[in-house]
Amino acid sequence: MTRQLLIIVAALATLGAACEPRPAADEKSGSGLDAIFEKEALIIVSDDGKRHRFDVYIAANYQQQRRGLMFVRKLPETTGMLFVYENAGVRSMWMKNTYISLDMIFARADGSVSSIIHDTVPQTLESQSSIEPVNFVLELNAGTARRLQIGRRSRLIRETSGSE
Repeated sequence: MTRQLLIIVAALATLGAACEPRPAADEKSGSGLDAIFEKEALIIVSDDGKRHRFDVYIAANYQQQRRGLMFVRKLPETTGMLFVYENAGVRSMWMKNTYISLDMIFARADGSVSSIIHDTVPQTLESQSSIEPVNFVLELNAGTARRLQIGRRSRLIRETSGSE
């Protein structure tokens, strides 16, 4: 009986591993993101008033938001991902299958920064949440927010929106 149970458990574990989504070969470097996401320019006006330009992948639909930066092993310094939500809500993110540490910047509909989570821990299921309803979550390489003085007085400006 015990042996049969071990065989069943081993078979289920193998089946579960086979069902886990795997990155395509080109996604390991992050280049596979271009096939899944649109990209646009984003300006961040930091707390000290300086403007910083980033090229961001746009995660606008459920599938894109679910995928996020999973499987990416390297992200260029001035690249990030912007999660765009039509309606404001408390947003929670996790780091499942995310191999790089990130800064998460939560922003309101007008682009003003609500809160920031610095230096997330890769490959964890711990939920990282906004402190209030937001419409945007920007993910950048860990350390970027501190280095550029991005804080609660900062603002995100989507170049396609044409507004400040």
